[in-house]
Amino acid sequence: MDATLRGVGVSHGVAIGAARHMGTAVLEPPARQIAGEEAPREQARARRAVEAVAADLVARGELAGGEAQAVLEAQAMMAQDPELLADVERRIAVGSTAERAVYDAFAAYRALLAGAGEYLAGRVADLDDVRNRIVARLLGVPMPGVPDSDEPYVLIARDLAPADTALLDPALVLGFVTEEGGPTSHSAILARALGVPAVVALPGAGELAEGTMVAVDGSTGEVLVDPTPGERAELSRAAEERRAALAAASGPGATSDGHKVPLLANVGGPADVAAAVEAGAEGVGLFRTEFLFLDDSEKAPSEEKQVEAYREVLRAFPEGRVVVRVLDAGADKPLDFLTPSDEPNPALGVRGLRTLLVHPEVLRGQLRALAKAAEGLPVYLEVMAPMVADRTDARAFAEACREAGLEAKFGAMVEIPSAALRARSVLQEVEFLSLGTNDLAQYTFAADRQVGAVSRLQDPWQPALLDLVALSAEAAKAEGKSCGVCGEAASDPTLACVLTGLGVTSLSMSASALPYVRATLATHTLAQCERAAAAARAAESAEEARHAAASVLSGE
Repeated sequence: MDATLRGVGVSHGVAIGAARHMGTAVLEPPARQIAGEEAPREQARARRAVEAVAADLVARGELAGGEAQAVLEAQAMMAQDPELLADVERRIAVGSTAERAVYDAFAAYRALLAGAGEYLAGRVADLDDVRNRIVARLLGVPMPGVPDSDEPYVLIARDLAPADTALLDPALVLGFVTEEGGPTSHSAILARALGVPAVVALPGAGELAEGTMVAVDGSTGEVLVDPTPGERAELSRAAEERRAALAAASGPGATSDGHKVPLLANVGGPADVAAAVEAGAEGVGLFRTEFLFLDDSEKAPSEEKQVEAYREVLRAFPEGRVVVRVLDAGADKPLDFLTPSDEPNPALGVRGLRTLLVHPEVLRGQLRALAKAAEGLPVYLEVMAPMVADRTDARAFAEACREAGLEAKFGAMVEIPSAALRARSVLQEVEFLSLGTNDLAQYTFAADRQVGAVSRLQDPWQPALLDLVALSAEAAKAEGKSCGVCGEAASDPTLACVLTGLGVTSLSMSASALPYVRATLATHTLAQCERAAAAARAAESAEEARHAAASVLSGE
C-alpha cells in the first residue's frame, strides 16, 4: 500500500493515531420456517424491535442536537415506514421468522432504491444501518459500530451511519476515514459540526491493517500510512500554526485590506446557536427549518410551536442578520403529508418551493410564524425559498411573503443552474440570492451528493460550478443586491477567498469552519482573491483549480 493515500478532506484538522475498524455488518439471519400459529408472536416481535430502534435513533438525535437530530429523526421515520412494516408482516405470515422477514423486506426495498437513480441510491447506507439495528435487536446481539477503546484512535469504515457519527466522542475518536461518502454527505456535515478531522471517498481505506499508525489531514484529504517521525513532526507543526492563526483572528470577516465579508453560520435549529455565537458568527446565513417538521410526518407543526423555535434563534443575534430557509421538503427529506410517495425521481420532481406552492397553507403558516417571531426583536430577518427555478417561482414566493404580512427581505436560493443563468431575471422579484452549492453541484453535474463514486463531480472547485457562482454574483452586483453562499463550499478557507474574489458578498458555513475562514481571509487582499478566482475559473478540472488558486494566494 502506498505511504500516502488521497481522498476528499471534509473536516479541517490533523489526527495522528492507530487505525481501528468499524464493526462488521450484522450476519444474515438463517432462513428458518415457522409454524402458522407462531406468526402473531413473530409479528409482534418485529413491531417491538422497529419501535425500539426508532426510539433509540430519536434519543440519539436529542443527545446530539442540531443537524444530527434532523438526520437521525429522518432515519427513525425510515424504520417506521408503514409499507416496509407491512411487507415484514406479510413475510412472517407465510413462514419467515421476524429477523429473516426484516432482512428480506429491507433487501427488496434496498434493491428498489439502488436501481431508482443515484439520488435515491444515496439513501441505501442509511437504510442498511436501520436494517442492521432491527436485526441485531431481534437476534439479541450487540449492534456493530464504533469500537470500544480506552485509547484514542482513528476510525476506519466503509461508511459511517449518521447514528454513529452523531455521537462520536472527540476525546477518543481523533478522526475518521471512510471509503464511501462525499463532501456533502451526512457524515461529512456532521464531522464538521463535531470538529473531527475527516477524509471520505478514500479507495482502499478498508485495507489498512488494524493498529496501523496513520496521520489524517482533513484539510488536504491526505492519509499518511506509518508516517515517519519527521512527517509526524511536520504535520504537528503545521497543525499548531493553524491553531495559532485561528486564535489570532477575531472580529467581523474581512480581507487584509478591509473588504468586508460577513461570516455567517448554518444552523439546523436552536441547539446549534450556542456554537455559532461562540465561533463569532455575525448572524445566520442558513436557518434550516426542516427540524420542526420531522417530529410528525403526518402534519405540520402548529404556528405556536414554530414561533417559539424561530424566536429562540432570532433572539441570539440582536442587530444581526438571520436568513431563514422555508421548508425544503421532498427528495431525501420526504414528509408523508406533503410529498408524493410514487415519484419516479423525487430529486427532479416536486420538492422545495414546488412542494410549498402545491400546499400553500403550509407556506402561509410558516411565514406567519416567522412574522410573529420577529415582532419586537432588533434583528434583520430575511426569508428565502429553496429550489427556485425561474422568475415565476421567485414571484410566487415574494407574493406569498407579502400576503402573509412578513416585514423582511425575500430571497431565492440558487440551487438549479437555470436560476444562476437567469439570475438578473430572478432578482426582479426578490432582494437577494443565496447559493446552495451542494445542490447546485448535484444538478449541474447530475451527481448525487451522497454517492462516493461521483464525488469528483461534487467537488465545489469544479470550474463550471465557479462559473455559475460568478454569473449569480455579477447579476446581483448589477442589480445592486446581495449574493451569499450558504453551501458547504464556503467552509473551505481557500475556496472562501475565491468566492470572495468572484463577488460573493457573504459566506455561511458550519460553526466549526468559521475560525479557519476568518483567519485565511484576513491574510489576503481583495485583489489577491480576485486573481485566485480568475485562475481557478481558467482551470480545466477541480484539482487544477484548487492548485491554481492556492498558488496565487501563496504568492508563487
